[in-house]
Amino acid sequence: MNTFIITGGPGAGKTTIIEALKHSGYNCVDEVARQIIKEQVLNNGDALPWADQEKYTFLMLERSVATFLKNKDNSSITFFDRGIPDTLSYAHLIKLKIFPKLSEAITTYRYNPIVFILPPWEEIYQTDSERKQTFAEAIEVYNTLKETYSDCEYQLVEVPKLEVKERIDFILSVIERK
Repeated sequence: MNTFIITGGPGAGKTTIIEALKHSGYNCVDEVARQIIKEQVLNNGDALPWADQEKYTFLMLERSVATFLKNKDNSSITFFDRGIPDTLSYAHLIKLKIFPKLSEAITTYRYNPIVFILPPWEEIYQTDSERKQTFAEAIEVYNTLKETYSDCEYQLVEVPKLEVKERIDFILSVIERK
């Protein structure tokens, strides 16, 4: 299984790592949540975490499954900026009743059992037009992600707080050992 998730709370450096991996020639899948937010804001939609959270969750699931299916058979390593279990984690955070399609997706669409999780890192944390959470909320997201991924029977590997190249070297060394 060459599909690896890089997850963590907002502002922990996931997208920076994904962009650096892309630059190094790896196949990478961008975070669907950010894409949805950009599209919804551009089109005056309400499927947003600060508007219709349920609609936003359904869109996240739909897009996450689509990107998984599009990339699941790649022979080379593929890195996902978040995965389907992130949608479940978000549903837990907003206390949304877990709908059957989400439960089915978690069991049906499986990534590599190793999941890389980035811890909250206050020194690099920033908000922007798509990331409105406080650092305290970022910590809550991280803790919920850890619990969710563990419950989904993934093996979490915490990526140390290092320079981007060193973080990538760490991730690649873990993959090489498996």
